[in-house]
Amino acid sequence: MNTADFLIVGQGVGGSVLAWTLDRLGCKVIVANAAELPSASRVAAGIVNPLTGRKLVRTWKADDLFPFLHQFYTSIEQQLGAHFFFPLDIYRPFRSIEEQNSYLAQTAESSIGKYVRERVNNEQYKPYIHNPYGGLEVTQAGWVDLIDFLAAIRQYFQDKNQFIEQAILPQELMYPAKGAIWYDWQVQQVIFCDGVQAQENALWSWLPFAPVKGQVLTARVEDYPIRNVVNQGVFILPVDNKTLKIGATYTWHDLNWQTSDDARSFLETKVKEILKIPYEVIQQQAGIRPSTNDRRPFLGLHPANPAVGIFNGLGTKGVSLAPYLAHEFARFLLYGEELAAEVNINRHLSLYYRISS
Repeated sequence: MNTADFLIVGQGVGGSVLAWTLDRLGCKVIVANAAELPSASRVAAGIVNPLTGRKLVRTWKADDLFPFLHQFYTSIEQQLGAHFFFPLDIYRPFRSIEEQNSYLAQTAESSIGKYVRERVNNEQYKPYIHNPYGGLEVTQAGWVDLIDFLAAIRQYFQDKNQFIEQAILPQELMYPAKGAIWYDWQVQQVIFCDGVQAQENALWSWLPFAPVKGQVLTARVEDYPIRNVVNQGVFILPVDNKTLKIGATYTWHDLNWQTSDDARSFLETKVKEILKIPYEVIQQQAGIRPSTNDRRPFLGLHPANPAVGIFNGLGTKGVSLAPYLAHEFARFLLYGEELAAEVNINRHLSLYYRISS
């Protein structure tokens, strides 16, 4: 019988970050991922942004999340000799004089102003971006190339013979007096990090997921030297000077992994209001984000079986949330430190007992 401390089910952003975090703390971690299952992480643009939305709202726990994530992704790059994290600013062109005045008033508050660059060179954007009223730049932002990041984490665990390319079905798990057994593996705990698939898992189907479908475009341009993300209703992410990611849509219906003409039309209409230069769409992708009804993640152990846990519900901000919350969850798992009530699945225990009764 093979033994390990943890079996991580799912190698999206959440599973990858948690597996790495536990490994760095000295745990033996087995990562299992079914290649044939769709993954929102492989579609997402990977943008991290401390100020979001039309109203310039500070991301939940931004003061904790952003210093932590910058150190986290940079550290992995250094340790694995990889490059997938790109710190940069997010340029937000003003839509009107009124919006300009409103945003500038908001940035006078220290809680917002700390994330805004004091001076902006609007002229550098003008040949490419419609910005007649100027704009502001959000700092401490950036993006993670998730394809490269996930590949690097996968290779790390493969090299250690701790990666299984296979789905883990709940009915295949057995529970002796302590821990869990999956075929010839015995582990202390199984942690499900499998995104929206968790809704189909009887262990977690009681949790109030609220999945969001998102679609993004990949476009070719002749030359686009802007390195920052541009965001005004939709984002324009420069992968390189000839390739852009454009997104994203948010829908709570038609929750499938298929792209739609409506989404492409919406994104193209929006981006034409911002982008001055011609472009050609070369790819469209769709993903389903594991969001929750209260917009807070699901962390914790199953109320009837402490050998099974969940690290899920990271939603549209998984790249920002995962490093800090994985650290907090690891300390809960290893040292018994309390989880914040906002993320602990115990906040939904009434739903579990209602279904179980």
